[in-house]
Amino acid sequence: MDGHNATALVTGGRTGVGQALTQQLLARGTHVIVVGREPLATPLPATPGRLSFVQADLAQPAEQDRVVTEVSARWPSLDMLFNNAGVQVQLPPGEIDHSDRLTELRTELSVNLQAPITLCLGLLPTLAKRPSAVIVNISSALGLAPKRSAPVYCASKAGLSTFSRALRYRCKADAPTVRVIDAVLPLVDTAMTTGRGSGKISADAAATAVLRGVAAGAQDLWIGKARALHALHRLVPALAYRMLREQ
Repeated sequence: MDGHNATALVTGGRTGVGQALTQQLLARGTHVIVVGREPLATPLPATPGRLSFVQADLAQPAEQDRVVTEVSARWPSLDMLFNNAGVQVQLPPGEIDHSDRLTELRTELSVNLQAPITLCLGLLPTLAKRPSAVIVNISSALGLAPKRSAPVYCASKAGLSTFSRALRYRCKADAPTVRVIDAVLPLVDTAMTTGRGSGKISADAAATAVLRGVAAGAQDLWIGKARALHALHRLVPALAYRMLREQ
């Protein structure tokens, strides 16, 4: 699946990895549907593909359902779904009362986990009609080895990886033309990670690795340093946990 003449949906396609995925897919001749709260801020260069936009707040369950309904009706030839949109809430050290941030934390969980689940299950009948289709859920190495400053983010990414595996089992039995990829990213240089961490890869590099994995038929896709962390976790899990918990 090289993307030529295909149709792909990308959530969170305005910035970061989502924007890089959108640009690279367009360059391959893919029709890209970007889902986001606000229209694309940066004009994209002329490409062989074409761009559509669905405005929606994926933190709201009703908006998630609307995206499923609208996309199913307008683009019945959907070939690819990239669940990329994500939110990370940092909780300050030395505090245990986060009652004033519960709404923010619920939003984090809804965007990171509930929205991908809704879009995957809601759009699966559409994807299954295609001779070859793919779902790519963008996860994080923090779903494997969590950090103390963002417990809800880590939990949501762990849940997304587990959901991806279970959905893959279902598709193999009931929708064999649909492939499910769990794409686990390392620290990527985006607005979300500004001022945090080192050794980041660029959003373009992350998107390139994801699309390369799609083309290669990957299932569990560990990118960059996430691959090394995965190997370390299998050998010495306590060390992997210790390395990331203060990030």
